[in-house]
Amino acid sequence: MTKGVPVALRVIQVGLGGWGRDWAVNVIPKVSSIECVALVDADPTCLAKACDRLAFPKEATFTSLSSALQIVEADAVLVTATVAAHAPLATEALRAGKHVLVEKPFARSVAEACAVVDLANELGRTLMVSQNYRFYPAARLAARLVAEEYVGAVGQVRVDFRKWANDGRPGGRHYTLFHPLLYDMAIHHFDLMRMVLGQDAVRVYAQACDPAWSKFAEPASAVLTLSFERGTVVSYRGSWVSSGEPTTWSGAWHIECENGEIYWTGRDGGAGETSGDVVTVRHRRDGSIERLDLASMMRLDYVGRAGALAEFARAIAEGEEPECSGRRNLGSLAISEAAARSTVTGRVEPVAGPWR
Repeated sequence: MTKGVPVALRVIQVGLGGWGRDWAVNVIPKVSSIECVALVDADPTCLAKACDRLAFPKEATFTSLSSALQIVEADAVLVTATVAAHAPLATEALRAGKHVLVEKPFARSVAEACAVVDLANELGRTLMVSQNYRFYPAARLAARLVAEEYVGAVGQVRVDFRKWANDGRPGGRHYTLFHPLLYDMAIHHFDLMRMVLGQDAVRVYAQACDPAWSKFAEPASAVLTLSFERGTVVSYRGSWVSSGEPTTWSGAWHIECENGEIYWTGRDGGAGETSGDVVTVRHRRDGSIERLDLASMMRLDYVGRAGALAEFARAIAEGEEPECSGRRNLGSLAISEAAARSTVTGRVEPVAGPWR
């Protein structure tokens, strides 16, 4: 490395289905500190589609990660495959001496995720989970306002997420996911709760509440009450099959504080779109509404998944643990796991941790 000249992190991407191709086309090219040196997918059709779309050299495409690791010089592996493959692929990459960035959810269980975290620690490799909703200006400003007690200490919090994803053909992949709300979507909101509040959850009560028209095999709607370590209680309502007015992807947040309420929402539209990010404060004493200027108060070089990718590269270059490392992400996955358990037992369930 020439002094003063940054060298891009050489990454192998594995998993080129629809979402993986979106990473390849719309995310990786945006981040100057990343160079994709190989593409991997077990399905030759998916691989060919990605290769054609990107005009990627065919000699750098592979149908197995092991083949790519043997032939291509790389520093890291980006795992954008299906959930069941997250932990096995991450493990293979770590054992080959590579750093790993893996899509959420990290793994199918906390126990499986812990095994991967332990391996990364043993081998001295960086392991990070792409919790991309953290890397939007409204979420980060909300976290700052809470930490600084802008309108006093936090009391109760309520979060709503509403989307209609019920028009596809029954039996499609999305309709057969395990707990599609709690693991595939709400884990973003659980992770944001931990970031914005600066606390880990300790207990959760969850009740699945799917309407009759849901095409999902597993619960796609739920109402949760989450208790956090410093006494904050969060009420969460989420649904993939809501006929109500859609929220943004980050949801609609109302944070009640001693001297007012913080309202925020964000991640609307396409990758890296911030036009839907809004933070307002209602001051209790005079009822005034303050709309905060995100452009001047919370500037980000990279947004969304690009922000996660840039954080991954930065952490490796500086020898630091990334903010949503595998270890730190265990607390978010633990909420999903406890909530899913609660829908079965009908009881308040403890959340494993703390993980900060």
